[in-house]
Amino acid sequence: MRLHSISVRNFRRLKSIDLDFEEKETVFVGPNNSGKTSATAVMRSFLGNRDFKIHDFSVSSISAIDAYLNGEGENLPPIELDLWFKVDPEAVSFGRVFALATTLSTDFTEIGIRCALAVDDANELWRHYNIAFPVDQNGERKRSLSHFLDLEGNLKKHYSVQFSSLERTQNDSSATPLDPKDGKKILSSLIRVDFVDAQRNIDDENAARSNRLSEAFATYYRRNLEQAELADEAIAVIEQNNENLTSHYRQRFEPLMTMIGGLGLPSDNDRAMKVVSTLSSEDALRGNTELFYADANTSHELPEAYNGLGFKNLVFMAIQIDHFYRQWLATEEDRPLCQVIFVEEPEVHLHAQVQQTFIRQMWDVLTEGRPDGESTPQLAITTHSSHILDTVDFSKIRYFRRKPVNDAQNGEAFHGTTVHSLGQFQPEPIDLGGEIVSPEAALSFLKKYLRLTHCDLFFSDAAILVEGSVEKLLLPRMIDFAAENLNKKYLTVLEVGGAYGMRFAGLLEFLEIPYLVITDIDSVDPANNRKNCIATAENAVSSNATLGYFFGENSVKALAAKTETEREQADGMRFISYQVPVSLNVEEQAHNFHGRTLEEAFVYENLDLFRNGALSIGIDLPDDPIELHQDVWKRIKSSTFKKTEFAMNVLAYEPPQQQDEEETDNDGNALLPWRVPQYIAEGLVWLDGQLSQNIVEE
Repeated sequence: MRLHSISVRNFRRLKSIDLDFEEKETVFVGPNNSGKTSATAVMRSFLGNRDFKIHDFSVSSISAIDAYLNGEGENLPPIELDLWFKVDPEAVSFGRVFALATTLSTDFTEIGIRCALAVDDANELWRHYNIAFPVDQNGERKRSLSHFLDLEGNLKKHYSVQFSSLERTQNDSSATPLDPKDGKKILSSLIRVDFVDAQRNIDDENAARSNRLSEAFATYYRRNLEQAELADEAIAVIEQNNENLTSHYRQRFEPLMTMIGGLGLPSDNDRAMKVVSTLSSEDALRGNTELFYADANTSHELPEAYNGLGFKNLVFMAIQIDHFYRQWLATEEDRPLCQVIFVEEPEVHLHAQVQQTFIRQMWDVLTEGRPDGESTPQLAITTHSSHILDTVDFSKIRYFRRKPVNDAQNGEAFHGTTVHSLGQFQPEPIDLGGEIVSPEAALSFLKKYLRLTHCDLFFSDAAILVEGSVEKLLLPRMIDFAAENLNKKYLTVLEVGGAYGMRFAGLLEFLEIPYLVITDIDSVDPANNRKNCIATAENAVSSNATLGYFFGENSVKALAAKTETEREQADGMRFISYQVPVSLNVEEQAHNFHGRTLEEAFVYENLDLFRNGALSIGIDLPDDPIELHQDVWKRIKSSTFKKTEFAMNVLAYEPPQQQDEEETDNDGNALLPWRVPQYIAEGLVWLDGQLSQNIVEE
């Protein structure tokens, strides 16, 4: 049997989520404060030894508790955890499964149980609340109901965990209440959960001993290695030492004993005194063992604190995981039918190569010496490491996404979470001008790309898809100049060219990650789509497959006419930025310039820098606007133009410092070394606005 899925409601930011588990390892990823730890904490609270606190209720549930008025129909919200198990009825005790059957027609290949932290007696709770904080003359109370429940002991006094058996229905599931004692017994017979917490102070010489490897080895010995044959060996060793120490004590204490005998003690009728060594194997390990590291060449020994953090963290986790598994195997009566071990942030202190092999190493630990026919635990790993993700199959990733959640009762928005199982992601076929990219091929491409680039997409607030290396190099400075608030966000920049941007659309929208596409218009001759042409050429078309896919249009003129509203797509999740005509003053007259690429647009919108020699593309710029447009286009498309060198020169340029010059313009804005091309600035401002919309007040 194995844990198949859970549903969580009203726990912290997990207002309502569904989360499925793989047979072997399941990996939780997502930005900070996206709910990964909450998913672990809710399991620890219902299945472990963690006590609930009032602030474990979601923000909207706290609001509902405070708005509650006894006797007016509304119920106090519970925290709920539904657990669903996949069962092989031929391999498990039928009695345990049958205990959760709601009808004789139940499909015994799947069983479910609900745990709910709910109020025992709302009337009794209200009575105690009235006594503690009565209504004053103004109809107000000094403290809210949630504050009353936060006072020591009140939540535990008025709330308890209640259990129900679950059965799938056509649209949802039905619950049948269980006796609390029976429910707790059934649950403990079905699943055991253990937790390997993130190690933060394993190398601190002043840390509690329970965090040190010495204690970990001692605990492991006491709990897992004291089978009969091993215990006999340990006892023999200790007894021999006891005999040696007793003989040593007899010799050393003989003068003292002779002196005591001279005092008439003991008398002839008294028993003789004797000092005896009484070491036990357990006591010896518990208080008299230390872990040392020995140099094989010199035999020099160093204490535990003198080895590297990463090595010790890895060993510590291996010991704990193996210990939990052996404890499960050693359970003699009503052993839980499945085990889940949660591992939090295993990458702490581990270098990249070890992170990449961590999961395989843990499976080596679990399978070493495993009894024949015994199953292994399920691992649930919470991580921020792209290196760990590199080694995990795409389908095993569970992506936690921060998302504002609207409360149905009062319409307010709260910080919430959605969970997306990558195992359920299936790209749509992509039509590239008659060439169909199958879902299988599209998915294979995404897997390979994310693995090759060590992509941190799953930990970002938003993504920016750029055309090439120049955009990627210049983007940080462009953000500084055009939308500096984005520097406070976690952004993933993907270099995808003009032909692959659409392949990321399905995944980003599935994950609900807003994304900006920065690409080139790439104008070509309509009679020969391999021949570049100036963007203002008559009937020019775009060879950019991404633009053709997203707009269903390749006419440069038509694309240039698209408004900002039309370039925002996918229900506000996507914005497409590409070169559009800009009006510039050349010798005090307005002229339209339309760049074909980033470099071209950059020159037009920073003409003053190229005219005065501060920056250069390797040619002199003519005064005539038409000639200027032609010459810049020809130069940048030429084989001798080095795009990366151009970008590096732009990054290196700083305006000369002149003490007499103001550092701001007439509007009070900081003077910048160069201007961000308009089409990119529009996209960055849009992305900043999208991320700002996602900020809600708790």
